[in-house]
Amino acid sequence: MKELQEIPVWIWIILAVVLLLQGTWLFRDARDRGQGRKAWFWGIWGLTGAPSPAVCYLLFVVLPDKRKRKAGRSR
Repeated sequence: MKELQEIPVWIWIILAVVLLLQGTWLFRDARDRGQGRKAWFWGIWGLTGAPSPAVCYLLFVVLPDKRKRKAGRSR
């Protein structure tokens, strides 16, 4: 437990800011993409760690949405 006390306060502040920004971005982008209730899931998960939620969001929401839009345009 002493290891956590050795970490400078500014690192904790940066970590908190990164997690808040990531959670907010995931929530707002999911809501704008019409994810409905899933937007809350993405936002809350984004607050728990970085960068795993953002990477999963890009792989499972953004890329399929981009492919779907591209396929719709080519028809």
